[in-house]
Amino acid sequence: MRYVVVLALIAAGACSRSGHKLRVAAASDLAKAFTELASEFKARTGIEVELQLGSSGQLAKQIDEGAPFALFAAANREYVEQVVKSGHCDSTTAHLYARGRLVVWTPAGVAAPTSLSDLADPRFHKIAIANPAQAPYGRAAKQALEQAGVWPRIQDRIVLGDDIQATMLYTRDHQADAAIVALSLAVVTNGGAFLPISPALHAPIDQAMVVCGGGDDAEAARRFAEFVGSPEGREVMTRYGFLLPNEQLPAKAP
Repeated sequence: MRYVVVLALIAAGACSRSGHKLRVAAASDLAKAFTELASEFKARTGIEVELQLGSSGQLAKQIDEGAPFALFAAANREYVEQVVKSGHCDSTTAHLYARGRLVVWTPAGVAAPTSLSDLADPRFHKIAIANPAQAPYGRAAKQALEQAGVWPRIQDRIVLGDDIQATMLYTRDHQADAAIVALSLAVVTNGGAFLPISPALHAPIDQAMVVCGGGDDAEAARRFAEFVGSPEGREVMTRYGFLLPNEQLPAKAP
C-alpha cells in the first residue's frame, strides 16, 4: 500500500509541473526494452520518461559535464563508477540490471557464420562493431575476436559504429556483411540471423544503473529503476535479451 501511495504522490508532483519529464540516459542497446518500460511506467504513474540513447562513454561524459539526467543506465559498470566518482550520481543506488550477451548478426541474404573463425572468410568484406573506445559492447567484441584468434586476420575489414544501435543499423542497411552486436538487438530485428558468442571469450558485460541528481527527479528515477527490476520489468527485459546471471531467455522472443 505504501508503494502505491508513494507512486501516486510522485505522479501528482510530476504532472503538476507543466512539460516535466523524467530524463533517463540509456545505453543504445536498451532502445526497445526501455521504450516499452517507459510507456508502461507512464501508464501506471503518470510520469513521462524521456530517453536519451547513446554510447555509455558519451552519456557518462555528458553527465560529468552537467547534463541533467536523473537516471543513467549504462552498458558497463565502469561508466557508472565514473559518474559516481565525479559526484554527479548516488553510489548507494548503483546496481546491476543485466549481463549483456554478444552475437554475430548477419542481415537478410547473408548466411550467418557458424563460428567466429568464419568471419575470416573473404565473403565477409566488412565487419561492424561498436567503437571500443566508448562502447562496452564494442570493447567486448574486440576482446572476443582477439581471444578467438580472428582479430589479426580481419582487423583491416573492421568498421566502427558510434554505438551498438548505429552498428546494427549500418549492417542492416547492407553497408557491412556482419556485425557483432547485443543479443537484445538481434532478438527484436526482423530478418537476418545470429550466432551467439561465448561469454568466456570476453570480460563480463555487467550493465549497471544509478540515480543522479536529487529532489523529485531522483525519487522518480528510483521508482523507475525499481520498476525495471520488478517482476513485470524483468519479464520485459528478458524478452529483449537482457539477463541477470540467474536468468534465461524465454521460449519465444518478441
